Amino acid sequence: MDLILDFKIMKMKHIKIGLIVMLSFVMVQCSDDFLDKTQPDTINTGNYPTNAEELITMVNGAYQPLQWPKLYNFRMWTSDIFAGNSIVGAGGGEDGIETTNLSNFVTTPSNEGVLDLWRGPWPGILRSNIVLAVGPGLNIDQAVKNRCLGEAYFLRAQYYFILVRFFGDVPLITEPQNSNSNLYPSRTSKDEVYALILSDLEKAVAMLPTKQELSEGDKGRATKGAALGLLAKVNLTLGKWQEVVDLTTKLETMGYSLNVDYSDNFSTETENSKESLFEVQYAANAGYDFWSNENQASWASTFTGPRSSNMVAGAYGWSQPTQEFFNSYENGDLRKDKTVLYQGCPDFAGIPYSASYSLTGYNLRKFLVPLSISPSYDNSPLNFPVLRYADILLMKAEALNELGNTSQAEAPLNLVRKRAGLANITTGLGKIDFREAVLHERRMELAFEGQRWFDLIRVDNGQYALSFFHSIGKSNADQHHLLLPIPQIERDRNPNLSQNPGY
Repeated sequence: MDLILDFKIMKMKHIKIGLIVMLSFVMVQCSDDFLDKTQPDTINTGNYPTNAEELITMVNGAYQPLQWPKLYNFRMWTSDIFAGNSIVGAGGGEDGIETTNLSNFVTTPSNEGVLDLWRGPWPGILRSNIVLAVGPGLNIDQAVKNRCLGEAYFLRAQYYFILVRFFGDVPLITEPQNSNSNLYPSRTSKDEVYALILSDLEKAVAMLPTKQELSEGDKGRATKGAALGLLAKVNLTLGKWQEVVDLTTKLETMGYSLNVDYSDNFSTETENSKESLFEVQYAANAGYDFWSNENQASWASTFTGPRSSNMVAGAYGWSQPTQEFFNSYENGDLRKDKTVLYQGCPDFAGIPYSASYSLTGYNLRKFLVPLSISPSYDNSPLNFPVLRYADILLMKAEALNELGNTSQAEAPLNLVRKRAGLANITTGLGKIDFREAVLHERRMELAFEGQRWFDLIRVDNGQYALSFFHSIGKSNADQHHLLLPIPQIERDRNPNLSQNPGY
């Protein structure tokens, strides 16, 4: 069923929030801090959804925080900077100092980037909770109801998955907050948070339609495949290898496949492609201020474009790949020219690249949108990939290897390598060497998509991350840095929030 009125998605490009979602309890109380409850009497349950159109509108509102700079429009992809793939670059001085501090492991609880990552998911959790509280009781078409509830379960799981990986224990809130709620919740153990995530995703799998069952106007919504893929990623994080194999094997039968051209995953012409399980939707001409949460144009091209190059609009020079990252490409890897700009690389939009554009000699190419498509800095429509089929194949390869089936694990890994123009992985590798090969492949395949930090910290109880950071000269990194601090301003407002050790 297409979205209503101006909420029609067109690849989910216009998740315009109106009616119910523009309530003060959503837009004021939750846009910055779900703990700031200075006006609890502004929560108006009388404006909760009462029909199918209003429920769909609330679901649309639950997607919106994914678009914000606090999450996928900035902070999620800049996590590759503190994961060691790149440096801030930018304009120097205090520009990006919060991300530089994260990457140098001198973060404090007052870090603004950490505050964004903490605050970003909570409005989406609230909006999902409203859908899940009200939706079951509405007398509406069952298919519409199931889809809305499935989307809400998927989104709540996605938001909590972000929080628990960055912060560990977090408050677990599963009902809409009101004036009678506990407004000063304590942190819940990460085991309980993961239990909710797994439960939510299993329900989403049961309720959501497949990608093929969506109408053209609903492309970009969460689907059964997206829920299965995210469930596989959660199980991968938890080291539940057989579950990963079972889920990824099921996904292999659902019509997903690799795009022939790696670049098609990052092009405005091929969004929501056969390789895409889920991506955050952005739009040109969305009608909002570029710097606000309500902006629906992408920041990625604007921020990562090389400064003074006239290649793209904006061009603020963020996330400049390091020499170590660039050197990690194997000879002949086709992804290099499609991910990184370097001296002598193929021209971009007819413009040659100069190493002088960057502090490292490199800039990102992956998310650049040419001026012919986006002539203004505030109008890029490029979606951001959250989950791709290449990731599914690499998850299966890793899980099979961990189960001792290394020879079987070669096939999915080699599918990804073949698309990259690389030879099959050497046969007969032992378990440890094959694991390293998969993690290397994940680094190069998913570079700058906000995946690297999570891959580093989940392996060998974080020791894989520390070994890597020490190898690139960041010897001060230790175990406590693998979780971010709870922002001090949130602890000042809620004395029941404990701090992560070491901060």
